Amino acid sequence: MKRWLVAAIVLLLGRGRGRARLRGRERIVPPGFPDRRAENVVLVLFVCAAACAVGFVVVYALEDVPSQTQYLGLSLGLAFAFIAAACMVFAKRLVVTEEADEEYGPTHPEEQENVEQLVRESGDRVTRRRLLVLAGGAAGTALGIALVTPAASLGPLLDVSSFYRTPWRRGVRLVDELGRPLTADDVEEDTFYTAYPERADREQMGAPLVVVRLKPVELHLPDDRRGWAPDGIVAYSKICTHAGCAIALYRKPTFPPVEPRPALICPCHYSTFDPAAGGKVIFGPAGRNLPQLPLLVDGSGNLRAGGNFSGPVGPSWWGVRKHGARP
Repeated sequence: MKRWLVAAIVLLLGRGRGRARLRGRERIVPPGFPDRRAENVVLVLFVCAAACAVGFVVVYALEDVPSQTQYLGLSLGLAFAFIAAACMVFAKRLVVTEEADEEYGPTHPEEQENVEQLVRESGDRVTRRRLLVLAGGAAGTALGIALVTPAASLGPLLDVSSFYRTPWRRGVRLVDELGRPLTADDVEEDTFYTAYPERADREQMGAPLVVVRLKPVELHLPDDRRGWAPDGIVAYSKICTHAGCAIALYRKPTFPPVEPRPALICPCHYSTFDPAAGGKVIFGPAGRNLPQLPLLVDGSGNLRAGGNFSGPVGPSWWGVRKHGARP
């Protein structure tokens, strides 16, 4: 491999001079005859590889494709297989080889010329170099694009404002999983509810809420949040501030000595938050409190947002404390 890399560099750097200098020298590699059929096979294989790589990108972009994972694996695997087959056919049918008793060294000028002559003469069978280079470049470029396409799922790279935007603003009504309005009378004590903003995208990180009812005398909210919990009903972001998992458990105080009050719990890493104290972290790896959403009750008894969250939604990452939630 090292020898061929050196030969390629020498060929690229001294191609023009090498042809003139090597003209008239005795051949090292036996002359080869053009093989148009093999070239056609290589071209077709490169085109198929490029098509499969492009297919990977298309399937990845279309979320409603059935059995998407299987098609992604098939398209990427075929792209690699076609490129490997093209290289094998090229090496077997289009490259003239010679056998040497000793390796060529890159240091001596005469040996360097022999390596350059060897590389030049090995491609005598190739008659459509530019077309083959173009097809191979297209296949390699398409495969490279396919390999980096999944990076798009990591989230926005330059514009991270979407991490701070939420669909909540004053007056937005809370609805349940079925889209039915959530009323204050529906929320009972010792029960855990999940709510969403009405007529909004539920896939947004700032959309889902956890809603629980506590006794008003048990609330110890910050002074600037007075009026955020009508009838003792509080709402917090459902996204844990540790790693972005979902708050999915509600611990009731079944044994006061060790569980003195209710708590919202993320079952993934057991971050535990106090709903009576503004979502304060009382256990686990979470680094900041759950963002709280102010609530109000309209004339029909429906729960509505009284504004936006008290802080940014989602896991703690660099700079998150410098910003607040945005509508």
